[in-house]
Amino acid sequence: MKAILMLIVLMCSLASFSQDSSKVEQYCQVVATSKLLSNKVTIDVDYGEERSFWKDHRLKDEDGRFKKFNSVIDAINYLGKQGWKLVNAFPVSDGSSPRYHYVFKKEFLKSEME
Repeated sequence: MKAILMLIVLMCSLASFSQDSSKVEQYCQVVATSKLLSNKVTIDVDYGEERSFWKDHRLKDEDGRFKKFNSVIDAINYLGKQGWKLVNAFPVSDGSSPRYHYVFKKEFLKSEME
């Protein structure tokens, strides 16, 4: 009887562990725009959330200030340190200089997404 009870407890704990450890990929799109009269770039991040014209989507640091990057590579390295992996990069031109779009992905535990 104890062996059966122990087996049931073990199976339940393994089942709950496997549910918590399932991962899901999340994607984001980064748009790099050069600043006027500067070598620095501004990074706008789209996580797929509803966007508002009135809300600023530039990347912020831990203190809530807009993160400044020396170059696009600086921004890519920053996101890499945060666990994001570069998937694709492509230019989009609107008649003026092209803006570069970068797609990143990162795995999250399913439990973190709820």
